[in-house]
Amino acid sequence: MDELLPQLGISDWGLGIGEEETPNPQCLMPNPLWLEIGFGGGEHLAHQAALNPGVGIIGCEPYINGIGDLLKAIEAQKLSNIRIHGDDARPLIERLPDASIERVFILYPDPWPKARHHKRRLVSTELLNQLARVMKPGAILRLATDHSDYCTWMLERLLPHPSFTWTAKDCDDWLKPWSDWIPTRYEQKALAGRPTYLTFVRNS
Repeated sequence: MDELLPQLGISDWGLGIGEEETPNPQCLMPNPLWLEIGFGGGEHLAHQAALNPGVGIIGCEPYINGIGDLLKAIEAQKLSNIRIHGDDARPLIERLPDASIERVFILYPDPWPKARHHKRRLVSTELLNQLARVMKPGAILRLATDHSDYCTWMLERLLPHPSFTWTAKDCDDWLKPWSDWIPTRYEQKALAGRPTYLTFVRNS
């Protein structure tokens, strides 16, 4: 935390949220650029970074334990293509340039199951509007959840959204994980339910 995070933290390479200028992550990260919102323990993010060394990945996670776990993986695997935003992703997304992201992951976000807490759910029309702005045409949005009500919530907001198209052709496309998927500790907890894997593409 003391040595590696200052090298990889967003604020240390020109993406300070309080700055007036529009940040340009491509000047300091490999291109294409991906984004994982809420990386948990970082297993999936580190796996994708190792599989795709030519891709830069920004990981957003507000919880310090998850950041510590990801830093351990980065050090152990000598990964150089990850940068960390240790806070809510939404202010960062608001500052990213138009059409700058080629893939977004939202994996097992907190479902906030009680009705009075639904307004806290990450996936919202407002977030999708921001993602539509920063994602390039043809960019991929992957979402996973084990909460059936949250899955319905996601689809209710994504299916009518003019900027996104669901790629599913049959039920295997949402019941089976992606070919480059790695099980995470959060998914292991979710397997008691029915995980759902959704893939949307940013329309041209």
